Amino acid sequence: MDLDLGREQLVVVGASFGSLSWFDQELPPGSVVLVEEPDVIARRDLARFADRLPMIGRLVAAEYQTGFDPDALLAREPGLADARLVLPGLEYAVGATARLAERLGLPGAGVEAADVFSDKHRMRLLADRIGLANPAYELVDDPARAVEFAQAHGGRCVLKPTRRSGSLGVQLITDAAEVPARWAASAAPPDPAEATERGLPTGVLVEELLVGSEHSVELLVADGEVVFVNVTDKRIAGGRYPVETGHTVPSALPAAAHDALRSAAVRLAEAAGFRSGMLHSEWILADGVPTLVECAARMPGDMITALISIAYERDVIEAYLRILRGERPALPARATGAAAIEFLIAPPGRVTAVDGRRDALRVPGVLDVQVETKVGQTVPELLSSAHRSGHLMAWGATPDEAANAARRAASQIRITVG
Repeated sequence: MDLDLGREQLVVVGASFGSLSWFDQELPPGSVVLVEEPDVIARRDLARFADRLPMIGRLVAAEYQTGFDPDALLAREPGLADARLVLPGLEYAVGATARLAERLGLPGAGVEAADVFSDKHRMRLLADRIGLANPAYELVDDPARAVEFAQAHGGRCVLKPTRRSGSLGVQLITDAAEVPARWAASAAPPDPAEATERGLPTGVLVEELLVGSEHSVELLVADGEVVFVNVTDKRIAGGRYPVETGHTVPSALPAAAHDALRSAAVRLAEAAGFRSGMLHSEWILADGVPTLVECAARMPGDMITALISIAYERDVIEAYLRILRGERPALPARATGAAAIEFLIAPPGRVTAVDGRRDALRVPGVLDVQVETKVGQTVPELLSSAHRSGHLMAWGATPDEAANAARRAASQIRITVG
């Protein structure tokens, strides 16, 4: 990547280990200032992590997840005023990043759009206003009201926190009587490692449980103009917790469904006043209609950006960074191939053996095999994406070919628990 970045030109708010490790392979030494919550720095030993990445010139401690004040940060860290681009490293940094970019006069999502897409209830209200399909929903503050909602919708519902990511706290309820016992897991989900110990306040949404295929739409937007669109097919774990188990880029949907998803995502971005950056929205095709699940004003997780870069033969993160510098990069309209990722899901328990990595690497089309769970570790119940055990990435000439290669390779990995 050749962005001509000098020292401390890129400010990343919020530390994602995976994204930062990728950036370190592409960006010059000393080009990044990482801003992180003081207690998160200590708890995750980020100082040591930052020391291992040459691209990080400085690690700045600042409270940003609640009550962020860009003027106070700049008064304490005046060197940040020389930044050429600012981006969020995680979901919980989206609002602060938009405020810092606006204060510095740099391209960004825009404060209003960042706030809308950081709160799932506000996002639902926006979709209603512009006539996008929503499931039936209600913001509730006690389990009794959620039970009433579920009973009115066939005894089924979705419970989710309004401010969490990675499927944390999202539950699919198929019996209204279970709501009271399950309420706390959505109303007060465990804080992820990335969250400050001050706590992240959240409300609870109860929603109609929809049936249909699931997809995401990734947009690159430059000064309000959509310059790139990709549609991704998603695979979801069965059961109570809808954790994503795989993705394929581009979508194998027919052209009409692809165009409907694209149109809905663009309408959502325009209605929110999204200015510049990447927007990742998730949808269910319910009876053929794109119905909004949620939306994030940041790069998607789960290595979707890597899949896009492979399928379109264009470094989409470089394009994203150029947009945040005020440029308007040329991007391909269509993919030249396909790429897929399959996540490893191990049963809960203490791991006694991990086998099959060499066999997985021999599957034609496989690009990468990462098994993160080790012998001796304890695998928890699959409550969020943080509880997956690794991934396999594959290439193919078509979406089906890529997805089948990734699944075949995943079937070779055997994680045995006691």
